[in-house]
Amino acid sequence: MQIPENKYQVVIIGGGPIGIACALEAEKKGLSYVILEKGCLVNSLYHYPTNMTFFSTSEKLELDNIPFISNNPKPGKREALEYYRRIATNNKVNIHLFEKVTAVRSNKKNTHTVITSKSEYEAENVIVATGFYDIPNYLGIKGEELPKVSHYYNDPHYYATQKTIVVGASNSAVDAALEIYRKGGDVTMIVRKPEIGERVKYWVRPDIINRIEEGSIKAYFNSSIKEIKENEVVLDTLQGEDILENDFVLLLTGYRPNFGFLQDMGIKLSDDGRKIPLYDEKTMETNVPGIFLAGVICGGVETHKWFIENSRIHAKIIMQTIDKKNTLLTEK
Repeated sequence: MQIPENKYQVVIIGGGPIGIACALEAEKKGLSYVILEKGCLVNSLYHYPTNMTFFSTSEKLELDNIPFISNNPKPGKREALEYYRRIATNNKVNIHLFEKVTAVRSNKKNTHTVITSKSEYEAENVIVATGFYDIPNYLGIKGEELPKVSHYYNDPHYYATQKTIVVGASNSAVDAALEIYRKGGDVTMIVRKPEIGERVKYWVRPDIINRIEEGSIKAYFNSSIKEIKENEVVLDTLQGEDILENDFVLLLTGYRPNFGFLQDMGIKLSDDGRKIPLYDEKTMETNVPGIFLAGVICGGVETHKWFIENSRIHAKIIMQTIDKKNTLLTEK
């Protein structure tokens, strides 16, 4: 079937592993498609910490039964980048990089106009596979905008010999604290709860607990940051206010999907605080006909529920739904 330029049966928003998985399934069904990605290929993964190790083993990160061979059972960031890059290039996946989607407008005939920073596209179906890594959970405290504050962590060398505060107790915070400590940083963790998070990687959690107990890494539990200043940080602890000398602050308190983007498309969110988008689990189609969700975006603020290994199936479900819909239309 001849498809006019910039008109596709499927537009996929997001060029991460799940977006690529959707593209591979579209190819199998003979559907015309394009992936629109605001950054580089697997952009969120590219911005993960340099030394990050996945919780999942390599076979659980595989797409389309294409083997993922890694040096260790749990691959690192660089190995994952290589794997997904080869899948995209070897399969000649149709992807437009560095092209941000700014709006999706639904038309009367259940088609959609996808507006980007560079162009416009007409689509019969739209898949939102944008993940959650772009918007940090801001604390809203005084001094959060200072240059020494970051909501993202990359490489420990930057913090060597520096007094660095790490806020949070999840995998990202624990990894940062341990790596910076081992590169000669003076690390203090600020943890809102009474202990390190239970969902921290099982082979890492004992390490951080032992480093805290021996005093190599300092930790304030049941505490929070009250204010960040140029050379110090004000804490709110169970014992009252405390002030620490400080060079850098890493606010690794998690991230959230772009809920405004979903709502602008007309997608409804749950009003119970979890902000879970409304979609049919059997088809992955939202309350807006022809707009589907795939990957971690399905979990609302509960970003720990969906990840690569358990949301790869979304691609198959969506393409089966679209293919079935096209068959029914053809029969009519």
